Amino acid sequence: MLVPSLILYAVFGIAGAWMQSFWTLLVTRALLGAASGGIAAASLGLLGSMYEGKKRSQALGYATSTLTITGIAFPLLGGWVGAANWQIAFYLYGLGLPLAVLAKLILKERLRTKATAEPSHKLSQVLGHPQALWLLFTLVLASISMYAVVIYAPLYLKATIGAGAVLNGIVLASRAIGAATISAFGARRLSQKLGLAKSTAVGFGLMGVTVGMIPLLHQLNLILLTAVLFGAGFGIVLPNLYNALANLAPAKLRSSVLAAGTGAGFLGQFLSPILLGPVLSYGGLEGIFYAAASVAFMAGLLLLIPFRQTLAT
Repeated sequence: MLVPSLILYAVFGIAGAWMQSFWTLLVTRALLGAASGGIAAASLGLLGSMYEGKKRSQALGYATSTLTITGIAFPLLGGWVGAANWQIAFYLYGLGLPLAVLAKLILKERLRTKATAEPSHKLSQVLGHPQALWLLFTLVLASISMYAVVIYAPLYLKATIGAGAVLNGIVLASRAIGAATISAFGARRLSQKLGLAKSTAVGFGLMGVTVGMIPLLHQLNLILLTAVLFGAGFGIVLPNLYNALANLAPAKLRSSVLAAGTGAGFLGQFLSPILLGPVLSYGGLEGIFYAAASVAFMAGLLLLIPFRQTLAT
C-alpha cells in the first residue's frame, strides 16, 4: 500500500499544475488526499506491526510528530516556491517517486509480509467494538479542533494584528514544533506517569484552553507561546490515541486498525470547516475558537467516562 500510494501521490500532485478548470483541479485534489491518507495509514501500520509495547508507543510518537511537522511545513514550502511560479509548487509532489523507490528497496521484505490478506470479518469485529469506535470518534474530534486552528487562526491574526504570510507561517511552525517535541519525547513519559486515559485528557484540556485563549491575545510573544502549548496538547493526544487503537488489535490486524485511525483523522480534517464554518455567521472568528475549544474539552471528558479501560497502561 505504501509504494502505490507514494506513486499516486506524485502523479496526482504534479497533475494539478496542468489542470485548467475548477472541477478537474478539485478531482485531482481529492485523489491526492486519498493517496496522502494511504501513505499515512501504511506508514503507521508498518510501525505498529514492527514494534511492541513501549517501543511501539515511542515509534508512533516519532511518526505522528513527523506527520504533524510535514503537514504544516509542506504547504509553507509550497507557498514559498509558488511565489516565483505557481506551477512549481505542484512539482514538489514529485518527491513521492524517489521515496517510493527507497521504500521498495529498504522495506522490501516488510512490504511483502504485509501484502498478505487480512481476514475482513475479524477486522470488522475489531473496528465494530465499542471501544474502537469510541477511540475513532475521539480522533475525529481531535482533528476537528486542530484544523479549526490551522484554518481560522491565520485569518484571525491577519484581521487583528495584521499578520502577513511570514508571521502566520511562524505561528503555524510553532504549533508544529510543540506537537513534534511532545509527540517524540513527552507523550510516552506522561502516559506512563498518569495512564493513557488521563494523559490524553490532559492533552485535550491543553488544546481546549489554548485555542479558547486565541481571541484574548494580541501580543506576539503570548501568541507564539500559546501556539507551542496548543501543539504540545495535540502532540500528547495523537500518539496516545493511536497507541490505544494498536492495543486493541491483534498483531495481524494492527496495520489495518491504525489505517482506520488515520482515516478518522482525515475525516475530522474534512468535517472541521463544515461543522464549524456556520459558527462564523453567528459568533465570528472568536466563536470558531470557542467552539473548537468546546470540542477539545468534550473529547477529553469523554475519555474519562466510559470505555476508559481501553486506555489503561
